[in-house]
Amino acid sequence: MNLKKNLVVAVLMTAVTTVLLGLVYPLVVTGLAQALFHDQANGQLRVRDGHVVGSEIIGQGFASPGYFHSRASAAGNGYDPTSSGGTNLGPTNKKLIDSVTAAVDAARNENPNAPVPIDMVTTSASGFDPDITPDNAMFQVPRIARTRGIGEYDLKQFVQEHIAPRQLGFLGEPRVNVLMLNMALDARWPKAKE
Repeated sequence: MNLKKNLVVAVLMTAVTTVLLGLVYPLVVTGLAQALFHDQANGQLRVRDGHVVGSEIIGQGFASPGYFHSRASAAGNGYDPTSSGGTNLGPTNKKLIDSVTAAVDAARNENPNAPVPIDMVTTSASGFDPDITPDNAMFQVPRIARTRGIGEYDLKQFVQEHIAPRQLGFLGEPRVNVLMLNMALDARWPKAKE
């Protein structure tokens, strides 16, 4: 008799906790997130001309010379969401050294008189970093100014306006969100010369 009573309690407890924790709790949390933090709960998607062009919090590749380029991705074949993660190559690994050396050489060909920012030639840990350093953005200004026919001074001022400061004044580093910068670039100077 005691076994039957314990079995009934166990089955009822399983059913109640499944309903509470598997249905009610997720619905309440999702509802609150949608009501209080709608943009964040939906991935901070950005729309242009009625089409989603990307997420503000997930890096994506920009290959056109008329756009600011994101930080390189180590995720699969470039920004592959099924293969997120860094390379885990050590600082003395030949593959890493060769990769960084090739990236530095390519960057110096683009802008030979400027120091190459480290985030321009290395990948982020996740492979989906949406931000670059202000130095990285400024390094790319001559290429974009040349491609779009914009004065370098004007473009540098434009980049300065889009540098996000440290969070709460002390967390993290100043950064530039590449998607938001490129969207603002298109809004300000609509046509890229390809």
